[in-house]
Amino acid sequence: MTAFSVLGRLVFAPIPGFKPVTAMTVISGIALGGEASFIVGSMSALVSNIFFGQGPWTPFQMFVWGLLGFLSGVVFRKTCRPNRLVLSLFGVLGGVLYSLLMDIWTTLSFDGTFLLSRYLANVAASLPFMAVYAVSNVIFLLLLARPFLEKLGRIKTKYGIFRTEDSEN
Repeated sequence: MTAFSVLGRLVFAPIPGFKPVTAMTVISGIALGGEASFIVGSMSALVSNIFFGQGPWTPFQMFVWGLLGFLSGVVFRKTCRPNRLVLSLFGVLGGVLYSLLMDIWTTLSFDGTFLLSRYLANVAASLPFMAVYAVSNVIFLLLLARPFLEKLGRIKTKYGIFRTEDSEN
């Protein structure tokens, strides 16, 4: 899943803010659980930044994408099934949350000081990218969730991996 995420980020690099990383991480969370999806999200940032450039933002990206993966695993574990509406909402919320959390890093990167006014200015400046990213998450989730979830489900059944106490009952 990390490889697909990295490949998608590379392929769509010419379009600012349009990347499948959150979508692939959410799909991983639905299929594999929060812990595995945290790894998919964090490793996607680390590996793709080999191509885009590593920097002090990389650990923050790793944490944020990992957190989104973990949250998707927790949310989809028992509370709801991934239908089109829920996936769309999660895609929008994931894009907004990613942007808002990364804007914290942007604010701190100036001089290590967090000022609310500076943060709000960063959020305002990033709104177009946030919108593109939220829309791209919805598009990728609606296009990729079903085929990836089917494939991952078959792999889990065939090899008996990622079994939890809930799935054995």
